[in-house]
Amino acid sequence: HSDSHPPRLKMPTHVYNVKMTCGGCSGAVTKVLTRKKDKGEDIKSFDIDMEAQTVSVETDMSAEDMLAIVKKAGKETSLKETL
Repeated sequence: HSDSHPPRLKMPTHVYNVKMTCGGCSGAVTKVLTRKKDKGEDIKSFDIDMEAQTVSVETDMSAEDMLAIVKKAGKETSLKETL
């Protein structure tokens, strides 16, 4: 009898609407998320789409916890959806 859990197919991806008007804005979000990831926070990957004004984060963290982190970039942020 082994205690191993079946591998999870993928972490949920939270998608946020983030008001980003320039590269500096997306850079601020990148910096916040990279810093958290480097600190060992549960962030698998993230993707910033300037055109769509969205930030997608693949993480095991709750949508609310992740929202608080993305908001640290100082941009107007709201949860769009969780995939």
